[in-house]
Amino acid sequence: MGKANHLGEYLRARRARVTPAEVGLVSGPRRRLAGLRRDELAMLAGISSEYLERLEQGRDRHPSAEVLDSIARALRMDAKATAHLHQLTRSASRPHRAAYEHVSAAVAELIDQFSMPAVVFGRYLDVLAANPIARALSPGFEVGQNLSR
Repeated sequence: MGKANHLGEYLRARRARVTPAEVGLVSGPRRRLAGLRRDELAMLAGISSEYLERLEQGRDRHPSAEVLDSIARALRMDAKATAHLHQLTRSASRPHRAAYEHVSAAVAELIDQFSMPAVVFGRYLDVLAANPIARALSPGFEVGQNLSR
């Protein structure tokens, strides 16, 4: 049995809730759908209708955050609905961040003895350890801070 396609189901349901008039489109007389057509949503979101079709059918399960934000804006989603849309793309097949990286007590003790600033970063630039000189140099070197932020 195939994987559940929660992202596709959610996109189709949200697309069905938005009328063309709500987004400034003229609905023709021979309209079979109450909501937006796939090509209309794709145009509003600035993506191809083929890509949107792959997302809805579950053939592409890893859209970028920018694509998701664009779709959310086109569908007039609020912050909560947009966050749910992003959450649906975080599947078990994607690698997750390590639960918590840490340094051994020996390494922490060693860098505390240095007479120069010393910082240990994790793979995602989280500060795992820093000696007092480094912490005095910058508040960004407190344990738990992220250098990229």
